[in-house]
Amino acid sequence: MINLEKEIREQPVTLAKIKENCLSTIKAVTEEAKKRNVRYIYLSARGTSDHACIYAQYLIQTYIGLPCMLGTPSVLTKYDGKLCLKDALVIGVSQSGAAEDVLAVLKRAKECGAMSVGITNTLGSLVAENADYHIYLGVGYEQSIAATKTFTAQLAVMTLLCACWNNDEALLSDFDRLPGLINEVFDTVPAQIASFVNDFKSFENGVVLGRGFNYPIALEGALKIMETNKISMRGYPTSDFYHGPFAQLTNGGTAFLIAPEGKMYDDAKAVLAKLRTTPTTVVCLSDNEEILKDCKYAIKVPAIGNEALSPYLFVIALQFFALKLCEVKGIDPDKSDVIKKVTVTK
Repeated sequence: MINLEKEIREQPVTLAKIKENCLSTIKAVTEEAKKRNVRYIYLSARGTSDHACIYAQYLIQTYIGLPCMLGTPSVLTKYDGKLCLKDALVIGVSQSGAAEDVLAVLKRAKECGAMSVGITNTLGSLVAENADYHIYLGVGYEQSIAATKTFTAQLAVMTLLCACWNNDEALLSDFDRLPGLINEVFDTVPAQIASFVNDFKSFENGVVLGRGFNYPIALEGALKIMETNKISMRGYPTSDFYHGPFAQLTNGGTAFLIAPEGKMYDDAKAVLAKLRTTPTTVVCLSDNEEILKDCKYAIKVPAIGNEALSPYLFVIALQFFALKLCEVKGIDPDKSDVIKKVTVTK
């Protein structure tokens, strides 16, 4: 089994480990943040970790009710901006812990007297050492170029942060159901994709569309297909795609549409109806069979009943699509001539 598939299939175990290994630290973070009367949350990351932070923005603002922004580290590293982070909880996210731009934000937090947290999958890293609290994912070294288990582990930390902040037993209970539901994904989704993936052997570009909690999954899904299969892909929020970007599909193309049950379901149905007015090839992913029944290319994921946690299931489905497409194209997704596992930016 190649590393990419092995690491995809480790995710039910790694999510359970996150709760076991990180919950006490996460509780300490939330207790101190409330004592300090933190007024907003400032996130810093790059790449896949950036997508996890966009998910955190939706989750934190919905469940905790604090403003939550995704930082622009270049303000510090390139422009020497005097960013004031007073009264913030600053969270730096880096799988390797080597991200110099994330480190710069954490150092600025310390200068401002702000509370800081580093989330990494590496012990003893600079990011870990320069934060007040270190949340160590501990999900094991990720050998494949494409991040999979570390991404969902980061989502898990953000989910547990919200659950602990509000003592939200319902959210915690839904989180505990994820490993079982992900195993259902393993049992059903790969076969669904295998039944039609050969039709996509020659496709060269596409978009992934999602909204709300699943907008970052559109970004992450596009990245996974792009970096494994060398295909031009881009993720969009459906709300923005209605505008100028929609023009790229009027002459054809491929669109992956994430259609979760919940607040964004009607929006997804409207987008699907509009896509059907074009020659676009649509792959629809949903936990509701109604929207899938007339779709030639459909991926059904299990329903969790909580839209905020559906991204875990949709992103794993897209990881499997990237994997299965590699198989039919004869690509080894564990190797790349142009990208590295750890990329350091300033």
